[in-house]
Amino acid sequence: MRHSIREFIKIVSKEITTESPVYEFGSLQVPGQEGFADMRPFFSNKNYVGFDFQMGPGVDTIMDAQTIDKTLYETAGTILCLDTMEHVKYPVEAMDEFYKVLKPNGVLVVSSVMAFPIHNYPQDFWRFTPQGFQILFSKFKFSIIESAGREDFPHTVVGVGFKDVAPDLKVFSKRLKTWKDSLKNASK
Repeated sequence: MRHSIREFIKIVSKEITTESPVYEFGSLQVPGQEGFADMRPFFSNKNYVGFDFQMGPGVDTIMDAQTIDKTLYETAGTILCLDTMEHVKYPVEAMDEFYKVLKPNGVLVVSSVMAFPIHNYPQDFWRFTPQGFQILFSKFKFSIIESAGREDFPHTVVGVGFKDVAPDLKVFSKRLKTWKDSLKNASK
């Protein structure tokens, strides 16, 4: 978990109405990140379930994002997948699964890296551009895709997708711009 993503989630949790339950895919808090990478405090009034492909801090259930149990289809109000997509072998399949798991009014929040060193937790497959995220979010009725860092080589790409109608996002958009501006010259 990077500080910039933690700040992004703080903005999401305050400015976007998210429904319960919240499912986090890639919830394992790797060594040295215990507590810091815990997003539950931002959604403390909601049922929260952490999924990862291995057990450890922050993980409630072992599950692969590419092959989610069909009994979970249309059960999530909110899905988080933070700095995890670069570790998913088949990100398009994972996004299809997230879409199926969301309730009709569900929200998906995804972040990933672009200009960032290889980090094997346990494998590192991809780097994403904003245009790549637009393709990943193409099933959603409405999405916001943004990047942070240098315009020509951002370190971070984030996306928020709304399966159905998006709420009023004026305040969120302003806070997202402030977040982006604060990271313009940052390396991560």
